[in-house]
Amino acid sequence: MAWNDSGNGKDPWKRDGDQPTDLDQIVQNWQRRIGKMLGGGGGGGKSQPGGGGGYVLVILLAIAWMFTGLYKLDQAERGVVQRFGAYTITTMPGLRWHLPFPIETVDVVNIEEVRDSKFRTEMLTQDEAYVFIDMTVQYRRSDPVKYLFEVEDPETILGNVTESALRGVVGTSSLELLIGERREQIPARTMEELQTTLEAYGAGITVTSINLEVVDYPEAVQAAVDDTQKALNDARRYQLEAETFANDIVPRARGTAQRVLQDAEAYRDKTIADAEGQSQRFLALLAEYQRAPRVTRDRLYIEAIEEVYGNSNKVLIDSESSGNLLYLPIDQLIQGGAGRSNASETGRSATAPVSSNPESEFESDESRQRRERQ
Repeated sequence: MAWNDSGNGKDPWKRDGDQPTDLDQIVQNWQRRIGKMLGGGGGGGKSQPGGGGGYVLVILLAIAWMFTGLYKLDQAERGVVQRFGAYTITTMPGLRWHLPFPIETVDVVNIEEVRDSKFRTEMLTQDEAYVFIDMTVQYRRSDPVKYLFEVEDPETILGNVTESALRGVVGTSSLELLIGERREQIPARTMEELQTTLEAYGAGITVTSINLEVVDYPEAVQAAVDDTQKALNDARRYQLEAETFANDIVPRARGTAQRVLQDAEAYRDKTIADAEGQSQRFLALLAEYQRAPRVTRDRLYIEAIEEVYGNSNKVLIDSESSGNLLYLPIDQLIQGGAGRSNASETGRSATAPVSSNPESEFESDESRQRRERQ
């Protein structure tokens, strides 16, 4: 059912006197009321310039200006409030308000955010080698007040302190150690010195990690460094070869010298023992000779002849026999050892009969010695 139907009996656009309400009239009535509340004059039907409308505008602008002081902080953020540039307070996370600009300002600092700072430099090592280093420093702004007020440019200070700490580490180590076994120690040592210096400066920065990406020679000197490294490798190789040769020849020479020394000592001991034995034997023989000179002399003669004949090959021929004699080198045939029987038969058949008694062909040593004594 419509509002103006006869069943309702009322028109929403008309008052009780059935007169339509003017919208301008309503606005003017509200202006007059607000003007009275603020102490302004509010007469008749139209508002005067400089009356209640100006106050309303001022109030609205003041309210809008006050709202500019609202700010919100996340969980990882802190608000540093400054009044006319001087530090006032540090606010915690949540919806906060401060006196609007230009009375107070606020700087929002994220204390949990990890930032990266690239660092590249070239420097000399302890052994005067030229090295290029590329690394990344990760840090947090742990103290927002110190970060904003203690140093003028924290990022610049961080770069300068990083270079100083790195030079302290690289300048006290050789290149071989830096690119070898001590490569993993560079970030830890640099981080320790860097954090100590930043705390002394009060920079409000905490270094979380240092990532070492490149530790190598600069490209400009890479060719010369390669030649130098090759020469060093050759020198080490020659030195190892020389040490290997020395380790092989020196022990052998020492062993040979020790063996010769031992042989000489053994020969000395043997010669001394033989001489002592000969002297003892001569003294014993002298004592026997003094007791029985002739018997001792004969015995010595017989022993000497026995030794001489015992060490030589002998062929005895009966010289008293008559007949032709053909001498064969029987001693050489005996030494040869092959065909001894055949050589004997051939010699026996080729020689003329020397004696009718075959038993007297050779003379025994005992008969010969007896004959010689006679």
